[in-house]
Amino acid sequence: MSSGAGSVEPKAASTPRPWLSLLRRVVDVRPEEARAMLLGCAYFFFLFSSYFILRPIRDAFAVQSGVSKLPWLFTGTLAAMLAANPIFSALVVRFPVRRFLGITYQFFALNLLVFYVLGPPRLQGGPAVWIGRVFFVWVSVFNLFLPSTFWAFMADHFRSDQAKRLFGFIGVGGTIGSIFGSGVTALLAQVIGPTNLLLISIAFLEIAALIMATFPARQGESARVVSPEERAPIGGRVWAGLTRVAQSRYLTAIAGFVFLYVVGNTVLYFEQTDIVGRFFKTHATRTEFLARTELAAQSLTALTQALLTGRVIRWIGLTATLAIIPALSALGFAFIGASAIGLLPILATYVVFVVLRRGLTFALTNPARETLFTTASREDRFKAKSFIDTFVYRAGDQVTAWTYGGLTALGMGLAGIAWAAVPVSLVFLALAIWLGRRHETLVRRHV
Repeated sequence: MSSGAGSVEPKAASTPRPWLSLLRRVVDVRPEEARAMLLGCAYFFFLFSSYFILRPIRDAFAVQSGVSKLPWLFTGTLAAMLAANPIFSALVVRFPVRRFLGITYQFFALNLLVFYVLGPPRLQGGPAVWIGRVFFVWVSVFNLFLPSTFWAFMADHFRSDQAKRLFGFIGVGGTIGSIFGSGVTALLAQVIGPTNLLLISIAFLEIAALIMATFPARQGESARVVSPEERAPIGGRVWAGLTRVAQSRYLTAIAGFVFLYVVGNTVLYFEQTDIVGRFFKTHATRTEFLARTELAAQSLTALTQALLTGRVIRWIGLTATLAIIPALSALGFAFIGASAIGLLPILATYVVFVVLRRGLTFALTNPARETLFTTASREDRFKAKSFIDTFVYRAGDQVTAWTYGGLTALGMGLAGIAWAAVPVSLVFLALAIWLGRRHETLVRRHV
């Protein structure tokens, strides 16, 4: 393993405690890894609880703005991401990991407090509409930086072999958090109003920041002193994220994988805006439906992650795991196209596809994709990964948003655009296979 790769080092075996024996029936965790794994679950739970309270609120604003405004919202998001990346990289260069993550979380919490002060019902009419659009852009930045930095932090603490066993279970924390956050919004959106939900989101974000600050040091779960490597800033150059992606074929392929995933995601998001707008007519009912759909997706994720993720990656391998979502996407878009011309019920088809795609993405694809970064250097984990997970992700949004708008303007409907996404998904599948094989080659070189 390269010197830049962090790990939780094993210590002498001890008598397993009863709760640990029970836990090991679910996940292949070693005694010395258990504390870090469980804290990782809790950390991810509060991060995703915070975000998934906000997500249905953001999506309801998107439906309110209409499909025609989405390309402009994605343009604003890309511009915001372009501005945010060098600022974040400057923090990475200057501060130790825990310090710059803490600064990032406090910045987002302060922003949420500003939205609480400015949000409806305090503002009405045109100002409220613009606050909603700014909120859409802000949440679209927030929802990429938080999981990206979380998984970079995890990749900095666990080796590749540990990641394959443990990342799926750690992801359960985020899944349960997403279920909890979606459930809170579904239950309370019409009771206390979307604006007051922002305060709950802030509280969860602060708890996540506290867990991160007290997370075990990389030497092991009993360590109390952070190593000199962790105390020191990562250093390097502010634009290293961009240059490293351009220089490394492996990182370029990961960027391509993310980009093609986003192409499918954005097409499905536009179709969601169209379909939900047809069936639900008020902001509150749209928020409730979207939250319930998310709840179903995350329930599937939790069940899969808790019982199957680590085993699936071990049984079928990283390559096949990475290939699941591309293959599902090709099939799903074909069915959406068929439903759009009346061969299948469109709302039911959409719900089944989106629940499966989101559920299996969180349960299988994301842990597998995050494992890819365990063979990268520390600088690449926090800079190149952040660039890929934020700017490249939003660039995919942007390209797809304007392409979707252009195809719509040319008269192509829901069916035609869905079918056009099928060959893109097949390219996505080929790239997934290459990446999985390349990762295993790099692991063998580091052993």
